[in-house]
Amino acid sequence: MSESAYRVETQSRLAQWRIDSLSSCTYRKSDPFKIGNWNWHLSVEKNRGVYIKLFPVVSNLTRENPPIASFIIRVLCSHGNRHALLHPGVTDKQIKTNDDFIWAIETPLTGKFIIDIEFLDLKAVSQNGGEPCSIWSEGLVQRRSNATALATLGRMLSESIHTDITINASNGSIGAHRAILSSRSPVFQSMFSHNLREKELSTINISDMSIEACQVFLNYVYGSIQHGEFLTHRIALLGAADKYDISDLKEACHESLLEDIDTKNVLERLQTAYLYQLPRLKGSCMRYLIKFGKIYDIRDDFNAFLQSADRDIVAEIFQEVLAAWKGF
Repeated sequence: MSESAYRVETQSRLAQWRIDSLSSCTYRKSDPFKIGNWNWHLSVEKNRGVYIKLFPVVSNLTRENPPIASFIIRVLCSHGNRHALLHPGVTDKQIKTNDDFIWAIETPLTGKFIIDIEFLDLKAVSQNGGEPCSIWSEGLVQRRSNATALATLGRMLSESIHTDITINASNGSIGAHRAILSSRSPVFQSMFSHNLREKELSTINISDMSIEACQVFLNYVYGSIQHGEFLTHRIALLGAADKYDISDLKEACHESLLEDIDTKNVLERLQTAYLYQLPRLKGSCMRYLIKFGKIYDIRDDFNAFLQSADRDIVAEIFQEVLAAWKGF
């Protein structure tokens, strides 16, 4: 059988596989063909009926980010008057294995026929875990628009373009925009919507933050934060997120603080967990100290911690220690 018998012709979002005959075999799989970010296979199996499958080539991309496809597929038959068998269509279906799309055709296929696929859309899940986004122009335009908008907001902050509010940190000041702060925080919105001091004087005093931490806080609000500066100022950002009711920032800080607990920071993290009511962080710190026995590695620091810690924290620690001893 010639190599062309397995080749799928492609053009833009179209794919066609021409099959001269299935009489000599009951199963045939095409060569891989590329549409969008993925390589694909078509297969035809002839049993009592005919079964057509479409599936991506197994790869790390397929395993980690399988395509979500919308397409029209039909079979053009040479016998008769070149009639077409049309599938009802597929919309937003995740296709990961060779069993995720199967088209069973009861009509026998004899002679030459063409499997014709028009991909209407291909989506992939974004890296930040958001909604699936088209890899083609619709999604590209949206991504470019979002990126441009964020870059513009970042410039408005960094270049003080038409700022109308001044934020006074503990060691400096920075200009910002009422509308943006209000859209991100119900606390800021309340400040500017009522006849409060901040509205009248056009200033906000955040004396519990340094100018460096305040700048990073605003970078997050404006969508221009860098990962390194986020890690450096996580604790301060957590306090600001809690104070100004920015839940997504609070959760981001919480998740990050869970990732790198060690003997140098576990007591600070435990105190932070109690202060901002973060049960997962508290539980992780407790397990690290007691279940994994790290409390013995930091005895001096732990004794100093007990002298100044809230009595509720101390009581819970001792309860955890007693529970651990009972189960030992």
